[in-house]
Amino acid sequence: MTIIETRGVWLTTTDSEVLRSQERIASAMDFLAETGFNVVFPVVWGKGATLYPSQVMQQTFGIEIDPSFLGRDPLAEVVAVAHRVGLKVIPWFEYGFASSYNMNGGQLLAKKPEWAARDCKGNLLKKNGFEWLNSLNPEVQNFMLSLILEVARNYEVDGIQGDDRLPALPCEGGYDQITVERYRQQVGKHPPQNYKDYQWLKWRADILTEFLARLYQSVKAINPNLIVSMAPNIPGWGFQEYLQDSRTWLERGLVDILHPQIYRRNIFSYRCTLEQLLHKELAGIELARLAPGILMKIGSYQISGNELVQAIEFNRACGISGEVFFFYEGLRENNNALAKVLQRGPYAQAATFPSVADLNRLSENRIGLSSIWQRLIRLFHTIF
Repeated sequence: MTIIETRGVWLTTTDSEVLRSQERIASAMDFLAETGFNVVFPVVWGKGATLYPSQVMQQTFGIEIDPSFLGRDPLAEVVAVAHRVGLKVIPWFEYGFASSYNMNGGQLLAKKPEWAARDCKGNLLKKNGFEWLNSLNPEVQNFMLSLILEVARNYEVDGIQGDDRLPALPCEGGYDQITVERYRQQVGKHPPQNYKDYQWLKWRADILTEFLARLYQSVKAINPNLIVSMAPNIPGWGFQEYLQDSRTWLERGLVDILHPQIYRRNIFSYRCTLEQLLHKELAGIELARLAPGILMKIGSYQISGNELVQAIEFNRACGISGEVFFFYEGLRENNNALAKVLQRGPYAQAATFPSVADLNRLSENRIGLSSIWQRLIRLFHTIF
């Protein structure tokens, strides 16, 4: 019987050298396939530049590709090698609507200052070090959509992926003149100074949801078999802080697979967060559409082999068939220790990455919420 699971990993340029040469890419793809993975999410948009030669960027900003990759096409290289060893490739637009990180807007806003997102004091919107484009601005949305469709049209990819910055906007944003006037015309008053006012949150989140609807329809018009994948912030919190209404995205069928970033540093916290999502924020949602993001490594932190296995087992006990790990280098630490854990354990038997048809079929046979809780209760009795 064929196992259908999402077994994915993100490929970054931060703290990783994988994309720095064709040889490293080839080695990494071979390694992932041997370990039991079936899909990779390589970054293609970060720090105000693409990791492929982009005519959209060339025409808009005069920057064809990230200068450190000049003369190469890392995306094309990943696609060629990954497909050869049976891995799917879903390009990851990591920076989304963020223009820069601690660079006062960087090269994007230097050329297009009118695209800046603004807080209630009129300052450039900045949150957790990231400066932001105004994702509520139709021109900015058209630019981002053009980048995504350029990849969908020009490469033999298997889908596209947004994340905690696509589609998104920090809740402190939306106070630029264009958005303020749009709100005034539609609602009849100026936006409240309280950026957490629910009506104001929902109004802005709805604009981003409509952008995602247009993105989804546009990608499917190019190829209906392309997976539209999103890796947003934790549902609920993501709405409050980044206007990501991911429950509505799923209910409206605007995303094929959702990878909520359950980046917790111990198994108890991971279980509790996932349990709450299934019971509250995502209660009743089709489980076939979920494959959580799991934190494998960041800075000095690295998940243990035992907790890695427990997280996967908990996913399966909840009826969730898959996960995506952040990020690749965690597999390589300590002489490939975590890769060996996966290869000998939960990923020992090969699994097929779900197609659009698989997802539709599996969604029709989704597990009811009461059944989920029965399985969770049995699992906790086993553990404790």
